[in-house]
Amino acid sequence: MWIDNLQYANWSEKIFRQMREGRVDAVHVTIAYHENFRETVLNFEQWNRWFEQYSDLIMPAYVVADIDVARETNRTAILFGFQNPSPIEDDIGLVEIVHRLGARFMQLTYNNQSLLATGCYEAEDTGLTRMGKQVVREMNRVGLVVDMSHSADRSTIEAADYSERPIAITHANPFDWAPALRNKKDDVIQAVVQNGGMLGFSLYPHHLKDKSACTLESFCTMIARTAEKFGAQHLGIGSDLCQDQPDSIVEWMRMGRWTKETDYGEGSACAPGFPPMPTWFESNKDFGNLEKGLRTVGFNEEETAGIMGRNWYCFYESSFHAAPAEKRLLNSPPSELKKNCSA
Repeated sequence: MWIDNLQYANWSEKIFRQMREGRVDAVHVTIAYHENFRETVLNFEQWNRWFEQYSDLIMPAYVVADIDVARETNRTAILFGFQNPSPIEDDIGLVEIVHRLGARFMQLTYNNQSLLATGCYEAEDTGLTRMGKQVVREMNRVGLVVDMSHSADRSTIEAADYSERPIAITHANPFDWAPALRNKKDDVIQAVVQNGGMLGFSLYPHHLKDKSACTLESFCTMIARTAEKFGAQHLGIGSDLCQDQPDSIVEWMRMGRWTKETDYGEGSACAPGFPPMPTWFESNKDFGNLEKGLRTVGFNEEETAGIMGRNWYCFYESSFHAAPAEKRLLNSPPSELKKNCSA
C-alpha cells in the first residue's frame, strides 16, 4: 500500500495515469490555498467532473475503507485538504460543512498569521488564537485533521498539545537536515509524535538538503535518522509534488491576495517559479524509488511498508470519523483494515 499525503499537481489524465503506473493507492490533494468558501466549492465541483470523466483511474475517498475499494478496483483514492483555513472564512460553522463536502485535512495557517494561529514566516509567534482553539476542538469533533505544515513552532506545539486527537505535519522535513523556514525543529516534531501524530516527508526542492540535487540516499538516510529519534510508526510521505504547474501558480501559493509585492517564499535569495524536482522523483511513476531507497538504508519490510503508506492508512482510520463522544463512529473496520493496522 502506497500513499502520498500531499500533492498539488496540475491535474490531468496524464497525471492520473501516472498514479496508476506508479501504483500509488491514495493521494491527499490540496483543494484550496487562499480560496474562500464559495471558490472552494467550485474546486470540489471540478473534482466531481474528473471523478466522472476518469472513473477508471480515480475515485473520491471519505473514509479509510474507500482506499480498500480503490485498491481492489485498480484506482487511486483521492482525499482532500486545505493549506489555509480561508475556506471557513470567519465562521466556525463551516468546519462541519467542509468536512461533509469531503475535506479531511486543514492547515491552521499558510506561512502568515491567520485567524487561528501563526505562520512560519511571521517574526512573532503568538500561538493558537482564541478562535484557533475553538476551531481545533470543532475539527476534533467532526473528524477534520489539524495540519501544521506551514505553521510556526509555538503554534504547532500548542496545536499538538491542545488537540484532543492526533495532528499532522503533512509535508515538511527536519530543520537540522535542511534549514528552511518551513522545516521542523526536533521539539516541534516531538510534540506532534508524542501526541500520536504524523510527519510526512516533503520532496519539494526548497525543503531538501542540496535542493534539486538532493540524492535518494541522502533523503532516505534523513528518514532513517528521524525514525531513530521519533519512531518509524509516526512517519510517512507527503511529497508536495507540484507537477506541471506553471510559475503563476507558485505566485498564487506564496502571495494569494494578501500582498501586491512579489514574495518568493524562502527569503530574498529564493528564485521565482518552481525548482526542478530531483531526477529520482519527477512524477508519481517514481514513487517506487522511495521504497528501494528506504530498504537500501536499512529499513526492514514492516517499517518500509509503514512509511510508504500503512502509517497514513492507520492514521486515517482513527481520524476521519466524528469523535467518539458524539456517538457517530463508523461501523467496525473491515478485517483487512484491522490486519493492516495491527502492527
